[in-house]
Order: sequence, then C-alpha cells, then structure tokens
Amino acid sequence: MPYLIESSILAGHIPTLKGDGFYRQTSANAKIYLMKVIGIETSCDETGIALYDSVSGAMFQRLHSQIKLHAPFGGVVPELASRNHIQRTLPLLDELLNETGCSKGQIDGIAYTAGPGLVGALLAGAAIARSLAWALNRPAVAIHHMEGHLLAPLLAAGDKPEFPFIALLASGGHTQLIQADRHGCYQILGQTVDDAAGEAFDKVAKMLGLSYPGGP
Repeated sequence: MPYLIESSILAGHIPTLKGDGFYRQTSANAKIYLMKVIGIETSCDETGIALYDSVSGAMFQRLHSQIKLHAPFGGVVPELASRNHIQRTLPLLDELLNETGCSKGQIDGIAYTAGPGLVGALLAGAAIARSLAWALNRPAVAIHHMEGHLLAPLLAAGDKPEFPFIALLASGGHTQLIQADRHGCYQILGQTVDDAAGEAFDKVAKMLGLSYPGGP
C-alpha cells in the first residue's frame, strides 16, 4: 500500500524577512515576493551551488563532480567527499557572486540539503549555509533531498507539471515512484527494497572490473 508523507518543509513557503525591498505591494491585497536565494547541495559526491531569483529564475548554477577523486576506490569514500565539499563550496560561492554581480547583502535566504545523504557531506554543507545565513542575518532553510528532486521541475522555465502528478525519482541512493498531491503532501507508490538503481550499477561494474561510475 502507498503511504502518505506530510512534509514539514512546504515548498513555496515564503519566510519572513526583515528589512525593505523583500516584496512589492501591488494592491491592497496582493504582494509580489522578490527573493534571491542561494542553494547549497552537498549530499554525496557533487558540490552544487545555485542562485535563484523569484522573478528571473535560475541566475547561476555550478556543479563540481568528485568522480576523479573516488574513481581509484570504485565508489564514494565519505570522508574524502566531506573534505572536498569544504574545499569547493566557498570558491563556488565566490564565483557565484562575481559572475552574477550579486552582493551578499542582496541575498534573502540560504537553502541547503539537509538529508538524506552522507552524514559528513551534509554536515559540511549545513555548517557553511547556516554560518553564512547567521553572518548575513538571513534565514537558513533545510531542504529534504528527495523533495528537492521532486519539485525541481517547478522552478524550470516553460511548461511545468501541475498538481497532482506522479514522478520517478532516480537519485544515486534512492529510486522512488511518488505521487505529489500538493506542496508538502506526497505518497510513495513504490521504491527499491535495498540498493537504488545507481548503486546497483556501480557495484556490478566493480565486480566486473569496469570503470567507475558504472552504467551507461
């Protein structure tokens, strides 16, 4: 039987921020929220940084892959992954600010992957995100890894899925078929019993003496 998940992290929720310029009053009962949010993803073996503007959409995206770092071991080494996130996140943040021309003072919030994922890798991203948010006096928002995957198409330009919809999540450590009824309310219709598809490819490739990562 599918089971219901009521998420505590509601996508589309607008946090309360101090200061002017956060929203534009368009009428007595309507507001257009203007936000620039930095996203930090460090759940496994990739360091991802993005800047999302509520009006312009995605302004910046960068992804650093650790494939070469882990290839000699035939799989992800958690300690190496965590250390590499620490080394790569701040330079990517500097690159984001320089390329977009956005100052730290223009950032309205910091979102970061809170799990599931490798504990040390998640801790690295959370520490950086929450420290930056504290320094800027801005909110830090913990994002569920799989919910981020599920709702990412809603941020894209052009056609977007409308609720309710069904999605197949084929993340490295999770393979799930999910029905999204509304923001924050999902039903898992099915999922792999043990290893996810990505992990299975990697393990079979290692057994056959093939290169990392496995699969096409």
